Amino acid sequence: MSLSPHHDGSELHVPEQEPTLGQTVPVFVRVPEGSDVRQVHVRTTGDGEPRFVEATVDRRGGHEVWWRADVEVRNPVSNYRFMLTGTTGHRWLNAAGPVDHDVPDHGDFKLVSHAPPPGWARDAVVYQIFPDRFARSAAADGRTPPDWAVPCDWDTPVVGRGPQTPHQFYGGDLDGITERLDHLDRLGVNTVYLTPVFPARSNHRYDAASFDTVDPLLGGEAALARLADAVRARGWRLLGDITSNHTGDAHEWFTRALADVDAPERELYYFDVPTGGGEPTYESWNGVRSLPKLNWGSAELRRRFATDPDSPLRRWLRPPYGLDGWRVDVANMTGRRGADAYTHEVARLLRETVAQTRADGLLLAEHGHDHTGDLDRDGWHGTMNYVGFTDPVWSWLRAEPGGHEPVPNFLGTPGGVRQRDAHAVLATMDSFRSLVSWRAYTHSWQLLGSHDSARIRTVVGDAARQEVAAGLLATMPGTPVVFAGDELGLTGLNGEGSRTPMPWHRPQSWDVGTFAAYRALLALRRDTPALRHGGLRWVHVDADTLVFLREATTGAVLVLARRAAGAPVRLTGLPSGAGAASRAGVAFGAGVASGAAGENAYGGAPPLRVTADGAVTLPGDGPTFQVWHL
Repeated sequence: MSLSPHHDGSELHVPEQEPTLGQTVPVFVRVPEGSDVRQVHVRTTGDGEPRFVEATVDRRGGHEVWWRADVEVRNPVSNYRFMLTGTTGHRWLNAAGPVDHDVPDHGDFKLVSHAPPPGWARDAVVYQIFPDRFARSAAADGRTPPDWAVPCDWDTPVVGRGPQTPHQFYGGDLDGITERLDHLDRLGVNTVYLTPVFPARSNHRYDAASFDTVDPLLGGEAALARLADAVRARGWRLLGDITSNHTGDAHEWFTRALADVDAPERELYYFDVPTGGGEPTYESWNGVRSLPKLNWGSAELRRRFATDPDSPLRRWLRPPYGLDGWRVDVANMTGRRGADAYTHEVARLLRETVAQTRADGLLLAEHGHDHTGDLDRDGWHGTMNYVGFTDPVWSWLRAEPGGHEPVPNFLGTPGGVRQRDAHAVLATMDSFRSLVSWRAYTHSWQLLGSHDSARIRTVVGDAARQEVAAGLLATMPGTPVVFAGDELGLTGLNGEGSRTPMPWHRPQSWDVGTFAAYRALLALRRDTPALRHGGLRWVHVDADTLVFLREATTGAVLVLARRAAGAPVRLTGLPSGAGAASRAGVAFGAGVASGAAGENAYGGAPPLRVTADGAVTLPGDGPTFQVWHL
């Protein structure tokens, strides 16, 4: 397969990564040498009006022609696309790729002049911890389980469904996490994300009873400060989890509102008195009455939650805790209820408040469905990219149907996880990627699962396919997130069942091969700038195979992912450098011998032989994940 005209938002194509309003910035589009492109225009829509500017040839080399045009950042989000004209007419090149028909503007490339996300986020590798199930310190043994809890030993099986599910209490705490940071260091992560630590009446703590304290069952504020100090001492980051859509029904705001119709807290929620009298009803998350919904039409809520000097949004970002930002729970529903549509206002308010409190704070939204309309609005820096990464990877690598229980689709789609080929997977990824800016896409979290989903090992069925999934996690754009325990091969059929206690006392149960693969892949990402800051160019797809390039000013990487063995793939037109005749690589997956093969290697990929025209042939073994430095 040969390459097509290409542009993305990476530095190679857009050298100015943090444009300001009114600035004019150069953009570059690359066209394979010899292709039918005689003229290039860039189309912009400043102030809503289309304009065309002719591009000029900037340089030639590596079997490519690079065209340059200048784009004015006329609006906070400025759209542009390319018109490629040849002997047979013209094509458009927008963020979804080349098309030969007219397309709407919302799929155009985007320059964003809003304040950029914190610089550290592009280099983050996040490790998600569910505190009740990660580790217990010695102090945990002296704490009395609360009245809502069903006390469990560390080896008690997790109940994936039923009334006990939110009440199983294992007693993991924050000091237990601090004591296990060496494990995270060996794995190669540099950012710790904790699901909620506020007091609540469940093991997940998304039903906060207060935002002003840390749950004593976790060790209280002092334990959070100790963990924060230990994380900072390693040069890492620590992220919290806050719920902007609802509180728990035991929260002090709600109990006051429920007890007194004239209480000032009443306006913080949605109360409706049914006709004919009776007990007051209130809006709650998905009808779960223990999670009353917050009303962001209330100025008092905005003050208490965000703008007040000692609001929970601000307080935990300051010393001695110094959280580096927030993952915002149920961000997709926050401020939405019937005719109320405050979501974008709230996102901007929270981002402004975080930035005022600490300039390098991150604000990351949970969004389980289509997030494209909620980004690039000076609000959330990015999202949890379930629809544009997790679900397509699952559907491509899903275990073959068998007698086992089907894996439920955590996005709510009936029928469980679908099985799709790589063409459908790539179309899904491109559909969501192309509707947001490169900045929003690369600052979103890519994850193979979380505390709200099945475990990746259960979805794909074996270690070889999990390593292919982990390879995509480590090499595609965006922030990779590892859910604690995935690196050990833990299993779980759904979100509740996957909240598995870490088997520290049973190392014989660990999949050491999976751990080694994760460790090597994360090291590869850390040591390869193109994997953290490079562009993304797809160069081959067939039912069982995905091949792409990550390219940066510092170099390029070629990536092969296969879910099954197949015919070798011949690629032509790859960018070539003087004297580049072979490319050393690393490989993972079935049939790959472990051992050193380059400084990041878990297993050795065969060297690629490159012909004068840049053609290479990729091997046909599989399942496999292989990477070559170009």
